[in-house]
Amino acid sequence: MSSRIAGRRIRSFAAVTLLAAVVLPAGTLAADPSAPASVAPASSGPLIPLTVGLGYIPSVQFAPFYLAKQSGAYAAAGLDVTLLNRIDPDLITLVAQGNVDIGLGDGTSIITARSQDIPVRYAATIYADFPSVVVSKASSGILTAADLAGRTLGTPGRYGSSWIMLQALLQSVGLSADDLTITLYPDFGQAVGLAQDQVDAATGFVNNEPVQLQLQGTPVNVLAVDGIVPLPGPGLVVGESTLAAKHEALATFVAVTLGAMEQIRVDPQVGLDATFAAVPDLAAAPDTQRAILDATIAAWSNDYTDANGLGAIDPTSWDESVAFMTAMPDSPVAPGGVVPADAFTTELLPVR
Repeated sequence: MSSRIAGRRIRSFAAVTLLAAVVLPAGTLAADPSAPASVAPASSGPLIPLTVGLGYIPSVQFAPFYLAKQSGAYAAAGLDVTLLNRIDPDLITLVAQGNVDIGLGDGTSIITARSQDIPVRYAATIYADFPSVVVSKASSGILTAADLAGRTLGTPGRYGSSWIMLQALLQSVGLSADDLTITLYPDFGQAVGLAQDQVDAATGFVNNEPVQLQLQGTPVNVLAVDGIVPLPGPGLVVGESTLAAKHEALATFVAVTLGAMEQIRVDPQVGLDATFAAVPDLAAAPDTQRAILDATIAAWSNDYTDANGLGAIDPTSWDESVAFMTAMPDSPVAPGGVVPADAFTTELLPVR
């Protein structure tokens, strides 16, 4: 794990925890994560159903959602939450169509979608630090983006958040993809390629490939993009029709989820316990899952969210990201572009 991640100080923000308490009966989030979701709803009416889309593979990185559901926090707030796993492109489409009420999607995907007039908006930041990174073995000597010149790099394809991140890294030192050899791993096996020295570096996620390699005894270097372009990481995304139809329920869901994130920041073990209850197979490697969760927690916050609370959306960073993605070679932004303020909404975030 990079020193940037390992050295991040995890702060406890009482404001977020108290916010959850405003929405929920006192103590709900602190309940046993393995307890059934049977807490009485906040209102006497029926629970409001919400379908929530997460990433393709069940993972410890989704611990807040597992915790809030298992502890009864969602139910106590009047929500009947169903968790689904979908790949990012499918999820964006389903959210836009209203077939999924809210989901975890890449901020860069939202910028692309809005440029194509797809009616989706980014509603809460989950990954304040952009999780896509370039990882290499420490023995490679790749310490900066400039060191990638003339090297081989593995990536799933010339698309998506990892490719956008790579372009930002390279452009920051006057390089382009033509200055290195790109090896494609459509099956997402670039980390294996790196471990087997098929490539000198690979794209990945800060809470996955670097962690796995370190646990295997391979020291790594990690190149992150945050200091170059503040690209929006994965966050909660909603369709505009659902935003209008289920506004209160969605705002409640966001508040409860942020409360669960805060609880896990304070006590990561409750996130592990909830994950193992949701995905029992992961309990076979508790040390690995704890390392992944620690890296995930670190990526939930940056200077902006430290000042404004978990989930906060920085409008300036969206301006910069839209400008960068619009100007990058083979831009995924459709002709005509996108107004940054049309790509996100802060109306579901708790008032702080």
